Amino acid sequence: MGRGVVYVHSAPAAICPHAEWALSSVLGDRVALHWTPQAAAPGQLRTDLSWTGAPGTGGQLANALKAWPMLRFEVTEEPSAGSDGERICHLPGRGIWRATTSANGDVMVGEDRIRALLEHGYGAEKLAHELQQLLGADIDAELEPYRRAGDGTQVTWLHQVG
Repeated sequence: MGRGVVYVHSAPAAICPHAEWALSSVLGDRVALHWTPQAAAPGQLRTDLSWTGAPGTGGQLANALKAWPMLRFEVTEEPSAGSDGERICHLPGRGIWRATTSANGDVMVGEDRIRALLEHGYGAEKLAHELQQLLGADIDAELEPYRRAGDGTQVTWLHQVG
């Protein structure tokens, strides 16, 4: 059984019911979230949802939410028996960034991806930039103000049906 968290870091109020419907359709049960103002983006709302479900549910949740490109969200799925963990982020205007994660949440970069970078013969500065891209450093930098603005908020738990 997989588990993780959906963080909707910012959403226009008009989209909130649609986000709940999208999450409900994946989890197979009605989702009613507690939305709070997002201090990092006045006029936007934020929410968290902890979930349990089959491995791969995190990807399905992210896929359902990306239908609304103005949402800023992050979906995590913890590693489970036979499945790596995953972190999927969406930023308006930038699309999806996805990475495999370890048991403690670190982004893992496969050796083939590193070898491919090394084979390009990049100089140190370009290589460092490409590694930062693989690790999602720019994504984290952009999301950090939204994460901090959500500290101490209520988290909703929901289990996948079926």
